[in-house]
Amino acid sequence: MFKINKKSIKSRARAGVLKTKSGKIKTPFFMPIATRGVIKTLGFEDLRKLNPEIILSNTYHLYLRPGLKIISKFKGLQNFMNYPGPILTDSGGFQVFSLAKIRKLTKKGVEFQSTYDGSKHLFTPQKVMKIQSVLNSDIQMVLDVCLDSKSKSKDLENALDLTILWAKKCKQAKQKLDPQNKNLLFGIIQGGLNKNLRLRSLESLLKIDFNGYAIGGLAVGESKEEMYKVLDYLVLEMPDNKPRYLMGVGYPDNIIKAVKRGVDMFDCVIPSREARHGRLYFFNNASLKNKFYRTENINNRKFSTDFQAINANSQILELQKYTKAYLYHLFKIGDPLAFRLATLNNIEFYLDLMKNIHQAILEGKF
Repeated sequence: MFKINKKSIKSRARAGVLKTKSGKIKTPFFMPIATRGVIKTLGFEDLRKLNPEIILSNTYHLYLRPGLKIISKFKGLQNFMNYPGPILTDSGGFQVFSLAKIRKLTKKGVEFQSTYDGSKHLFTPQKVMKIQSVLNSDIQMVLDVCLDSKSKSKDLENALDLTILWAKKCKQAKQKLDPQNKNLLFGIIQGGLNKNLRLRSLESLLKIDFNGYAIGGLAVGESKEEMYKVLDYLVLEMPDNKPRYLMGVGYPDNIIKAVKRGVDMFDCVIPSREARHGRLYFFNNASLKNKFYRTENINNRKFSTDFQAINANSQILELQKYTKAYLYHLFKIGDPLAFRLATLNNIEFYLDLMKNIHQAILEGKF
């Protein structure tokens, strides 16, 4: 399932391959976000050009719209969105965190109101696994409780107890739904910035035994230094022979530093969300050192007369042929093409970043 091909002698970085039922993925990798079954503004031809090895979708949102009845007709999310590659689905745990005003936690699960129509729903571990079974995602996540990393110790401890309880129930439900273990199941380590809770969380999950382990509850309010401090001690204790996933991270420099600490998997809304606000990512050099990238806000007036290509180094023809002046114009008139071109640029940047990191590890330069 997971094979490490090269370990760095300069850091704890490793390059490998994660095998799923839908294909192999080179690690470390980044998952573009297709929350509702679409990377906003991009169609299947765009995905074919970008060729991400895996994308991430959201259990909570897909459950509400279009609903399981529709997706089951297609026998899974891949057919529904016409994307043949691997998909990871999160469990809805982050929505437990972000929708705190309209949800209620119990040992049984999480009760919440739909953000669409106010209807009430209950997510139990069993139901979450059932939903992900219908989605037929390659990598599935347990239901967890994600709190602000600086929450009170007692709140973090209570959340952790629920997360461990739900993790056991998710594993049991998954075994019934997928007895041949075609789809992978990952546990999620919680505990905020409390070292004892983090290590207890990991120890409990190791006893349950998952295909991979995710680090949740970071990038939710703590500083970068605090996040790196958690990674410094936690990753050392995580299994060497299974993938390590840092959820919701992040900016390119965050990814670089996390890979050097031994992390294999990442996801974040940054490339697509910032694209829609006109913030574009570009490489300065391929060394991945110091200021290896820059961002430019295409809404800056100076680009109104910039007749250079949006990205002359892109593999996507439109980014080679359209100018920055034209993209500036598109943003000013609010045309959807602006959001699509910017999203293509940023997703390609992130995917190329991971390819460069993988290659640098293989060559002993990272």
